[in-house]
Amino acid sequence: MNSSARVAVAALVDRAHVAQAIYANYSQQQVDEVVTAAGWAIMQPEHNRALAEMAVRDTGLGNVDDKVLKNYRKTLGLLRDLKNARSVGVIAEYPERGIVEIARPVGVVAAITPSTNPAATPANKIINALKGRNAIIIAPSPKGLTICEALLGYIDAELKKTGAPQGLVQCLPGPISKEATQELMRQADLVVATGSQNNVRAAYASGTPAFGVGAGNVCAIVDDSADVREAAQNIARSKTFDNATSCSSENSVVILDAVYDRTMLALNEAGGVLLNGEEKLRLQALMWTGGKLNPAVTAQSAPRIAALAGLERAGFAAAKFLMVEETGCGPEHPYSGEKLAPVLAVYRARDFDHACKMVAEIYAYQGAGHSVGIHSHNDAHIARLGLELPVCRVIVNQAHCFATGGNFDNGLPFSLSMGCGTWGRNNFSDNMNYRHYLNITRIVRKIPERIPSEQEIFGDYLRKFS
Repeated sequence: MNSSARVAVAALVDRAHVAQAIYANYSQQQVDEVVTAAGWAIMQPEHNRALAEMAVRDTGLGNVDDKVLKNYRKTLGLLRDLKNARSVGVIAEYPERGIVEIARPVGVVAAITPSTNPAATPANKIINALKGRNAIIIAPSPKGLTICEALLGYIDAELKKTGAPQGLVQCLPGPISKEATQELMRQADLVVATGSQNNVRAAYASGTPAFGVGAGNVCAIVDDSADVREAAQNIARSKTFDNATSCSSENSVVILDAVYDRTMLALNEAGGVLLNGEEKLRLQALMWTGGKLNPAVTAQSAPRIAALAGLERAGFAAAKFLMVEETGCGPEHPYSGEKLAPVLAVYRARDFDHACKMVAEIYAYQGAGHSVGIHSHNDAHIARLGLELPVCRVIVNQAHCFATGGNFDNGLPFSLSMGCGTWGRNNFSDNMNYRHYLNITRIVRKIPERIPSEQEIFGDYLRKFS
């Protein structure tokens, strides 16, 4: 390990520990004031717009208006979730169990953040960490450094108004290196990693307690009971938002045969353009080189991707997203994987059994644990996905990329980091939220003793088997 990286990171961590030791004594009211200040730093309209413009300019990913909306909605929703949440002192009491829960900080958090959401994701992690009376140091992607520095400048100015100790929120200095990021993960008290699976694996291997997220490769099923026009509109909104930078954007749609033609027509009306066989091959040659996604198409608009692929048929210039019909999955069918672009693979299923089988096969290749969408009014089919598929979320009749990370019309916590459970090689299956940034101490008192009889425990078993 580069000794200069170790020394530089140690200085940041030491500064963070000093600030956090002071902040650990803040009251809930003081903490909430700090949290609100950090939220306003990104939501202040001029700041939000500047960060969004900088993000598109410096990363080349997504589009400005959608990033403005993402920064706004994700932060406002998070602040709504946190407004009355207790994170200082006693946070829960269970007299019947003799248990009292007390929130304690974890210390210094190392936050690994991606270039796809270089403002919204750091802001989300910063606000959650501050809610738990922690300090936090961001390790942005190299392309996201300028945005992170600007965000932290806005946050620092707001925190100074509250009198919060300096050093609570910091960022690795540029140039961002793998060595410095790994050293930060080793020296911190907790790692929260969002982004590439290489970053997540490094977080788990750092020796520091870590939360990492799984790979996204969302499928959505259009059932035979769906309102196909509404389904198509939701899929189109989700697939095109910020040029599909979200891991929650649909990568494949599985449509039941009974509604296939109507759904394809509705998707076309929503802005989708279906490629023919030759066009599909030309796009594939552009999108994957050496078995890996070509960064030149990541989070680009559909017309730009079509132009790069040399697709010149009328209609591509106005396309909102591109569609390819697919039948298989796995490395030899790259469209079945995550694309991080407004390109949608379309599968035709004979019936719901076949649709479930298709989704399971796709997730066996890539995306297990994350989530599945379904457009349906059949409660039995909806429940079946939750009972059978390897997913942590079943998103029903919603635009998937908005709903999965929490929305104002569903009950999931607002988050940009979705745990994928053991299916996705993660140690949690929730939307990452402020409770993941807490230690919880439990005071345990005696309660009236209750010892079950052997008959109560073994009676039914012995009657059946002895």
